[in-house]
Amino acid sequence: MLMFEHTITTKAKLETIWNLYSDITSWMTWDEGIEYASLDGPFVTGTRGILQPKGQDRLSFQLTEVQPMFGFLDVTDIPDAGIEIRFSHRLQKTLDGTSLTHTVAITGPNAEIFGEEFIAELSQGIPRTMERIAAMAMETEREHAS
Repeated sequence: MLMFEHTITTKAKLETIWNLYSDITSWMTWDEGIEYASLDGPFVTGTRGILQPKGQDRLSFQLTEVQPMFGFLDVTDIPDAGIEIRFSHRLQKTLDGTSLTHTVAITGPNAEIFGEEFIAELSQGIPRTMERIAAMAMETEREHAS
């Protein structure tokens, strides 16, 4: 198994970030690596969806764990590549605001072959994505305050 994890803390409210997480139509605005994302139902455990990373084919994924105001886990199985990608997004209130932790784990018989390339790309993109969602949350809160 290959894994990458990154944590940031923001002044944005946990609820605002959760609203961005759970609104899949917003994913393309805070994650520059996503070209298309949709769900076949509500943002709850078990719902399946389609995700298209930029420059790649569309992939099906499933929300395997959704805990409102805490986080969610989605799993993308890519049988042709022999890998499974588990992407966890966790939130926690802190004294300084909200802590966000994104974790990606790649498993499967070809994880060592294809996983390192995925992890290298994700380890550069995930920190930017997290800073972007935190900035969007802060901007949303400023707009609602005025």
